[in-house]
Amino acid sequence: MATTGTHERHPHQVQVHTIGQPQRFEQHTGDRWKQQQGTNGPSKSKVLAVMALLPIGGALLGLAGITFVGTMIGLAVATPVFIIFSPILVPAILAIGLAVAGFLTSGTFGLTGLSSLSFLVNSLRQVTGTVPEQVEAAKRRLQDVVEYTGQKTKDVGQTIQDKAHDIGSEGQVHGGAGVGVKEGRGTRST
Repeated sequence: MATTGTHERHPHQVQVHTIGQPQRFEQHTGDRWKQQQGTNGPSKSKVLAVMALLPIGGALLGLAGITFVGTMIGLAVATPVFIIFSPILVPAILAIGLAVAGFLTSGTFGLTGLSSLSFLVNSLRQVTGTVPEQVEAAKRRLQDVVEYTGQKTKDVGQTIQDKAHDIGSEGQVHGGAGVGVKEGRGTRST
């Protein structure tokens, strides 16, 4: 890397930019220090809330501990009983578990069936409410199409009739090598 003059360039320099107002690390004295420290502390309502909730939280924590100890003692006493009666209890627990699973499954299927039937009934209600309107709109469109088609047919028929009348009144068809005579109104073929 080349140096220019007496200054060297360092390619990996990091610049730190602070967001907001820069903090000064001056020592505050007197009232300014106390005033600044007083604004950052908790409010009176927060202190009262903590003081009120502390005994409640402690009581609940104590009840949780008592419940845990009671559960452990009950488990220690019941474990030998479970081991002795396991040939009876395991099939009983399995049967009760399967029965509960069956009831829950049937309830789930029932709720699913009811919700799907409810959805179907609501859909049919919405559709049947709009079907007569849709039928009337389709009838109007069909009438418009029939009228348009009828008018076009009359126009095309009139055009064909006019051309036939023009050809019939002339009595001849032009465009061949010989002159042919065609029967038309008031003309005879020779």
